[in-house]
Amino acid sequence: MAGSLRALAPLGQSKWIECSTMADGTLARHVVITNPQGLHARPADMFVKLACRYQSRIEVIKDGERVDGKSILNILTLAAVEGTRLEIEATGPDAEAALDALAELVQTNFAENGTME
Repeated sequence: MAGSLRALAPLGQSKWIECSTMADGTLARHVVITNPQGLHARPADMFVKLACRYQSRIEVIKDGERVDGKSILNILTLAAVEGTRLEIEATGPDAEAALDALAELVQTNFAENGTME
């Protein structure tokens, strides 16, 4: 991936979120799905609803497959099970805020043990 490493922050036990900036202003983060049920319909819906709150274009990449992060059907086609490494990219005026919120959602296992607005 082109760009410079901006930060490296811990994600759960021995999991990491990597942050980078690409030449075109796109920001990216790598996250690991730690939810035991994976990215099934409910968390995918939560991800899409959160992504849609932002103006930035959101894309999610798994093993080279790039999908629209604002489409639940596209997110579900990734079949992201526990342990899957995803890259989230955001391009736009609120890209950093979008990535922060989406990475936190993934990090908290999509609030599977609680509620989230």
